[in-house]
Amino acid sequence: MTLSGPEALRSLEEALRDVRREEDDIAKRLSRSGDLIAKMRQQEGDLFKQLAAVRLDPATQAQLSGPINTAEQKARDMLKTHGAALSEVEEKLAGLDAGIAKLGTERTGLLAEIGKHEAALSALADKIKPDLLKRADYAQALDNAKALVAVADESLRKTQQAEEDRELKGRPYRDDPLFMYLWERGYNTKNYRANNLVVWLDGLVAGMVGYADARPNFAMLNEIPLRLREHAERQEGSARTAMEAVQAIEAAAIDAAGGKEARAAREAAKARLSAIDAEMVTLQDQRDEATKTQRELAQGSDPAYASAIAALADALAREDVTSLLATARQTATGQDDTIVQQIDEARQRVGEEEADTREQQARLKTLAGRRRELEDIQYEFKKSGFDQPSSTFREDNLVGDLLNDFLRGGISAATYWDQWQRSQNWAGSGRRGDNLGSGNWGNFNWPETSFGGGSRRSNPGIGGGWAPSPGRPSTGGFSRPRTGSMGNRTSGGFKTGGGF
Repeated sequence: MTLSGPEALRSLEEALRDVRREEDDIAKRLSRSGDLIAKMRQQEGDLFKQLAAVRLDPATQAQLSGPINTAEQKARDMLKTHGAALSEVEEKLAGLDAGIAKLGTERTGLLAEIGKHEAALSALADKIKPDLLKRADYAQALDNAKALVAVADESLRKTQQAEEDRELKGRPYRDDPLFMYLWERGYNTKNYRANNLVVWLDGLVAGMVGYADARPNFAMLNEIPLRLREHAERQEGSARTAMEAVQAIEAAAIDAAGGKEARAAREAAKARLSAIDAEMVTLQDQRDEATKTQRELAQGSDPAYASAIAALADALAREDVTSLLATARQTATGQDDTIVQQIDEARQRVGEEEADTREQQARLKTLAGRRRELEDIQYEFKKSGFDQPSSTFREDNLVGDLLNDFLRGGISAATYWDQWQRSQNWAGSGRRGDNLGSGNWGNFNWPETSFGGGSRRSNPGIGGGWAPSPGRPSTGGFSRPRTGSMGNRTSGGFKTGGGF
């Protein structure tokens, strides 16, 4: 069973909402637990004051009860302030969630609008296709683009092979600590610096590992892929320029046939779509900050609050209080025994709540990480145009078992995103460029022509600009801008490996 792009995006968004909802639930639970611990401490203090009233003279009672009363009052005041701060941040989170949901609804409508314009433009392209293919200038531009893409594709293939060789054939060199010691010191290069003794010792090491013969080979393994990549990038640029020339001819033909209005409307919708995505990133980052504040408040990390609760615990752990409890345990009076039992029960409940709090704090930290990773994946998903109606996925378990595995930590975010990329297809298009003739468009994410299949990229012709960005295959990094408390990644793309 296949999965459409819009369905897939909805599933990711639902998963994000579920994670955020669970984060919020745990934060509220932690807050209630913190308040409960504080109140149980106050109850414990009241019980100690009752015990003091039974066993101590008035003067001694006052000495014991005074610090407890002071700590209890401070704790009560802080609980009130703490509750107000939590309510404020919860209101802020609710407002941000509403804003994100509103943008999501608008985005869905824009995608449908873009799809409508794309359908109209595609129908118009089919209508004018026979005449356009007869034009000498278009045929020449198309043949030129195909030839340059083939060259770029071959350059990419050679680059990837050289990078594989660098990894495999270079491993024995990298695994030799003596060789790598000399390599990193720049031995036998103008950058090498050492005193006479070290030079002599390094010479002995070099002789042992055959450094003089090995170094040029290792240098070549590292240098060739770099030079090939530079060449391949130049070929990619030439091919992209040629492809844009094809699309310029297509755009003019479409406009002349009456498609200018639909194309302009589509471009306006795409511009708004890009703006919405930027706004959503901003709101998500603001929510991230608010969530951090909520988490800190819920966990009692606020210094004033933590100090007040700690002061109450310290007051109940004073030597005179501990001595009073120990003395009461040694007596057999019914009133003493009842109070001591209640103190023990209160302390047991505090211990249980604190143990549960530690578990929930760990869960909350894990959820925060998962949510940020899922936001990264959602960003790449939209950036790649995988949310288009023409985008499909062969594996529907991407939003089932695989999603659950990711959320449970069974697979990494990079692995999960890689599964999305491997499963993705473009409906009704096959391999890029097949509809344009026998040319092989290779492994590049080229913008499609009006008459070709495959992924699309911003361009002056009919191909969409609301779809996959040409870019390097991922090797584990994400390009979503992220600032603030959760990191300082502000820009950049996927960390690149062997592709463009």
